Amino acid sequence: MLARQAEVEVAATCGDLGSLLAAVEAESPDVVLTDIRMPPNGRDEGIEAATTLRDTHPEVGVIVLSQYVEPQWALALFQTGAERRGYLLKERVEDAAELVGAIRAVASGGTVVDPAVVQSLVTASSRDETSPLAELTPREWDVLREMAEGKNNAAIASSLVLTEGSVEKVIHSIFGKLGLSWEDRVHRRVKAVLLYLSDRA
Repeated sequence: MLARQAEVEVAATCGDLGSLLAAVEAESPDVVLTDIRMPPNGRDEGIEAATTLRDTHPEVGVIVLSQYVEPQWALALFQTGAERRGYLLKERVEDAAELVGAIRAVASGGTVVDPAVVQSLVTASSRDETSPLAELTPREWDVLREMAEGKNNAAIASSLVLTEGSVEKVIHSIFGKLGLSWEDRVHRRVKAVLLYLSDRA
């Protein structure tokens, strides 16, 4: 499917963790697209690859595909930072354009997170009554979910039928309650939210 896309060049296809890491060394790709589970052990080799490449090839993006919503795998993926990382559910990658969009975002330094994973993290975090998340208003919850999916202020405003100015005020309020500094760049905002949620999940 990707080979048929004019803007994508498939540098290599790999069947296991060892050949994946060797291909990155040989081909220097912009992005690695990998399943979470692959030979030799079929456990979490995709996460292992992402962690290894963060140290050896930090400029290479990694998008991990999973069949299930597994918050612990998402948190493991983003533990070393959310920049140039993506976590998508296979069932949501419905067409080539969607997948190419995710590849493009990660290649440019951004973050892509499946909305179902974000929802799972938020739900787990909200169970803790001592968490600052418990102080968020319903509107702030709505904006947090949208923001954690990587949407910019304009997209959030459109989705929630708000003005961009209102969205900005809500985000300032959210970050104030969560003790997070204001970040305008989308992938940094996603990183801040995910890192916060990871402490609470």
